[in-house]
Amino acid sequence: MKIRFTKMHGLGNDFVVLDAINQAFVPTPAQVRFLADRHFGVGCDQLLVVEKPQRADADFRYRIFNADGGEVEQCGNGARCFARFVHEKGLTAKREIRVETLRGLIAPRLEANGEVTVDMGVPRFQPAEIPFAGTSDAPVQQLRVGARDIDIGVVSMGNPHAVQVVDDVDTAPVAAQGPLIETHERFPQRVNAGFMQIAGRHAIRLRVHERGAGETLACGTGACAAVVSGIRRGLLDSPVEVQTRGGMLAIAWAGPGAPVLMTGPAVTVFDGEIDIPEEIQ
Repeated sequence: MKIRFTKMHGLGNDFVVLDAINQAFVPTPAQVRFLADRHFGVGCDQLLVVEKPQRADADFRYRIFNADGGEVEQCGNGARCFARFVHEKGLTAKREIRVETLRGLIAPRLEANGEVTVDMGVPRFQPAEIPFAGTSDAPVQQLRVGARDIDIGVVSMGNPHAVQVVDDVDTAPVAAQGPLIETHERFPQRVNAGFMQIAGRHAIRLRVHERGAGETLACGTGACAAVVSGIRRGLLDSPVEVQTRGGMLAIAWAGPGAPVLMTGPAVTVFDGEIDIPEEIQ
């Protein structure tokens, strides 16, 4: 089975993007893992699938699959690439679109300078909405990780995030703690683990261990969650520049009840076609 695809990235967080409107393809977990494999497939952190919407108030449906084959609710860097993809491929002439995700609508807008701004929706803090095994929506929660307790901010940006403040992201225990936080029993659907260094009232440095993908060069929803967590803790003021290992994102949040706005680049790398072996179902 031959599939046409586009390779894209947002600050080094890389994607295989598939048009499932003009070609019939509903990926299985095994096919996602094959496409994401950097040795035998195309290679990516996430697979993004463009589909026709299932609701009348949306232009497209946006599906996201992690490299391990699991479908997830949201991906901010992917949302920017999604917006550029549908515009470049002639699927829409609109510069601002409404996109259906597993967690509701988002609204990406292609800017005149080529960057993309995404209305990521209103962040959620109630434990049941994340989901998180807790009894309050306090800005700081304690989590037992290994032999020590750490302070985290728990935020849903359509997907769950646990954000901790560290002195230096370069020496933060991302590789050691990230998988332990991701699979912690208090997060029944797993969680993205963010490590945030405060660089000023309007600037942070950030690394994120993502569910099902490990550490990526950038995480758009992770940047949103980190800024929201920092503002709730009184450490930051909007807008905030977020320095990731892949580059810079701009995040703005006016406070409780307001949506988070994320602005950053989306880059097309190449188009291609790949033959998925019949035995991979």
